[in-house]
Amino acid sequence: MKVVVSEYDPKWPMLFAMEADWLQEVFGDELLQIHHIGSTSVPGLKAKPIIDIMPVVRNILRVDDLIQGMDALGYQSMGEFGIPGRRYFRKGKEERTHHVHVFQADSKDVQRHLAFRDFMRAHPDEAARYGELKATLAKQFPDSIESYMDGKDDYIKRVEKQALEWYRQGANGKTWNV
Repeated sequence: MKVVVSEYDPKWPMLFAMEADWLQEVFGDELLQIHHIGSTSVPGLKAKPIIDIMPVVRNILRVDDLIQGMDALGYQSMGEFGIPGRRYFRKGKEERTHHVHVFQADSKDVQRHLAFRDFMRAHPDEAARYGELKATLAKQFPDSIESYMDGKDDYIKRVEKQALEWYRQGANGKTWNV
């Protein structure tokens, strides 16, 4: 898969909303919330043009019964794909368009993703630094998604820790138990 990082596209929230409508039909009553996460959810942030979506469900095991519905929308089921308690789906083969990361409501991964997203939204200077790092890595490793991801790892871990602390301190009037 070619690594491409693009300037922010104001169509990304609309693309999320359209896909979220379809996903709500597949997940039905199992769905509690659905969030736009990842870099395409942060206005102004450079990103791989792939919409990351996080459905939050009552029971993660019931998601396994929904695979046929996800297949009908063009998604490929990848199981946990390295993150225990997650169900991961991707849409598009070489031209990937969407990633769906499903978590149960009590998963700490829900807070982790939302904290990172909201921290980036509230700190545009940090988002710009992250965008530049991603653009540099994409130029350096255009044919290696693994090297691109490895290059972001330390940065993400550091900022994620800051973001979770920011949430613990009641950022945006919210308090999270993480």
